Amino acid sequence: MSELSKLKLFITPPHQCSYLEGQQASTLFIDPDAEINPLLYNELSEIGFRRSGAHFYRPNCAECNACIPSRVPVESFKPNRQQRKIYNRNQDLQVTAITDITAPQYYQLYERYICQRHSDGDMYPPSKEQFDSFLGNSLPNTQFYAFSLAQQLLAVAVTDRLSSGLSAIYTFFDPDCDRRSLGRYAVLWQIEQAKTLHLPYLYLGYWIKGCRKMSYKTDYRPLQLLINNRWQTLN
Repeated sequence: MSELSKLKLFITPPHQCSYLEGQQASTLFIDPDAEINPLLYNELSEIGFRRSGAHFYRPNCAECNACIPSRVPVESFKPNRQQRKIYNRNQDLQVTAITDITAPQYYQLYERYICQRHSDGDMYPPSKEQFDSFLGNSLPNTQFYAFSLAQQLLAVAVTDRLSSGLSAIYTFFDPDCDRRSLGRYAVLWQIEQAKTLHLPYLYLGYWIKGCRKMSYKTDYRPLQLLINNRWQTLN
């Protein structure tokens, strides 16, 4: 019997959706006391679950199925002209794998990012407690990648390594560096990192048609979407 079948699941009461106006959302959570080993984590990712801090979840809305899990098959990925420009523009950055993000500079960058880029979202206003719970609560397979220019921290990508790919948990970056398109570059870099590690996919989380904040994900083609429990390619 698969370990998936043994997991206890909990569902939240309906609440206002963070992404679609006028919609009610519910979220399915894995029992927080369950031991999620690497094999089980990979299986959960294959069926559309995501990690946020110590919690594994999946949307489970009664009247909406707009949140669609997405991933990039990295060997098939073909960057477009704009993506090639972004990638080349950021080749002067140094990317370093760090063990944690407890030093003050990481929260300070996160705070600036949330305040300037997501002041209309449910993560505003930011707090150190929220930051530690959301991103600092890592797993043994979590990697923190710091993007720097001449020792100035510009971005951090929080990534989980699975047997089937990398899972892009969250990226935050200097909101004053618009020209670099650091968020997009972090995705491109993680695609290349997955290739280097000989992993087939980069999991990008949920894509929502009609949601501006999620629209960037369809720029990474081919993109696979989990529809009716099958991964299907959006060419």
